[in-house]
Amino acid sequence: MEALFISTGVVALAEIGDKTQLLAFILAARFKKPGPIIAGILCATIVNHGLAGALGAWITSAVSPGILRWVLGASFIAMAVWTLIPDKIEEEETQVAKRMGVFGATLVTFFLAEMGDKTQIATVALAAHYASPLLVVIGTTLGMLLADVPAVFIGEKLSAKIPMKLVHSIAAAIFALLGVATLLGAGSGLGF
Repeated sequence: MEALFISTGVVALAEIGDKTQLLAFILAARFKKPGPIIAGILCATIVNHGLAGALGAWITSAVSPGILRWVLGASFIAMAVWTLIPDKIEEEETQVAKRMGVFGATLVTFFLAEMGDKTQIATVALAAHYASPLLVVIGTTLGMLLADVPAVFIGEKLSAKIPMKLVHSIAAAIFALLGVATLLGAGSGLGF
């Protein structure tokens, strides 16, 4: 259950102010149809994070435990630094919506925006760290929904009131702690 809770919390915090949350704001403001937007976010996240979780599980079988511990520790520390860098949304990521319905536009734009994004990379690292990639994917998907669903309903009013710098600092601190703990041998009972 630790994998589920940590994955949910870390991704929910990391997602606040992320470009996919900004995309949720834009889509909600443009279409005003929360149902298809939320369904698109959910489907895109399940596919994207499912692939990331599978990659993380594969990495644990392909890389020796000693090397894996150092790679994961460094990855978590890099995620801590990356979390402190603000994201920007690219306008072309929202242009797909003109050619597709609300659900399709959300599905495609979220999937593409999440490719190589910090929450996808975090899912790979968390899945490699914990012996439960399915719980990690469920947790990271819940974390995305915790951050993005309110964005769909509340939009820009919410973003103006959340202290983004504080939230990003907390998420960065959690990633840094995970990195240091991994480097110091936390999870060694799991083979790391």
